[in-house]
Amino acid sequence: MNTPSPIDLHVPSAGAIQDHRWVRFGSFELHWIETGDIWLDGGAMFGIVPKALWARQLPPDDKNRIPMTMRCLLIRSLTTGRLYLVDNGAGNKFNKKMSSIYGLAYGALGEKQLESSLAHAGVQSSEITDLIFTHLHFDHCGGTTDYVNGTLTHVFPNARYHIHADHFHTATKPNPREQASFLPENIGPIAAAGERLSLVNVTSDDVNHPVYEPGLDVLVMNGHTLGQQLPKISSRDKHLIFVADLLPTAQHLPLVWIMGYDMFPTQTLKEKQAFLKQAAAEQWWLMMEHDRYHECIQVGNIDGRWKVIATSTLNDLAQ
Repeated sequence: MNTPSPIDLHVPSAGAIQDHRWVRFGSFELHWIETGDIWLDGGAMFGIVPKALWARQLPPDDKNRIPMTMRCLLIRSLTTGRLYLVDNGAGNKFNKKMSSIYGLAYGALGEKQLESSLAHAGVQSSEITDLIFTHLHFDHCGGTTDYVNGTLTHVFPNARYHIHADHFHTATKPNPREQASFLPENIGPIAAAGERLSLVNVTSDDVNHPVYEPGLDVLVMNGHTLGQQLPKISSRDKHLIFVADLLPTAQHLPLVWIMGYDMFPTQTLKEKQAFLKQAAAEQWWLMMEHDRYHECIQVGNIDGRWKVIATSTLNDLAQ
């Protein structure tokens, strides 16, 4: 058996936004939805890993922040006609001070705004039937609401909100350490959505459970936060996994390179180990939500270390 070769993960200079398009994958059509770039503290993003190591991989700015993005996924089912959106970024509700702290940017022409990205895909927010939240930290659900004439308004008026039940409890009754990630203006309207709120009860032991419909399942992870759900899209023997904050960037593949934000880092370590083993064995493509420079990666174990062995754009994964 041939040993896979690792990919050199260089950090390219910032260029034009990828010209995303609808791509066919099994019984679904997929489209990236860009919702802005964000800068987060490198020390927090790599936890106990010394800066001398992670800074070689992702050089920080003068505020010790590393470049990241908020790339969400639009899924159109050709079987049911449902239109799913996985996460929706930080939104537009931050004031100038908070936007500066996180270095929020939406492209020179606003092309990375949620609204602009949906328009590029030919979709209106009212057409979204289902919002799948990996979890409810502010950079994943802030686009759910916005202020219209001073009133906090739901951006997706016809969408059903899907949240893991364990995570919903965490978000609505957070512990002090995680509380800052759950902003009231985000969580309150979601929690008050009534019949539009759908709590997912699948467990981490359920494999290929069709939570949404055949071909669209979730994997449940509990290290970063309780009840983080990772959508899994399948077509025959090919699988795409939206990895959210299990693997924020391709540089987070080493098992102990775990975020300081994670509530249960030893659980994350166990989850990463099992996840990467299966991802390599079954040649999963991992869809990166926060990696500014890599859309999709495949992984392999080389001399006992997890490495990226292939990269791709979503456009090139069409079937």
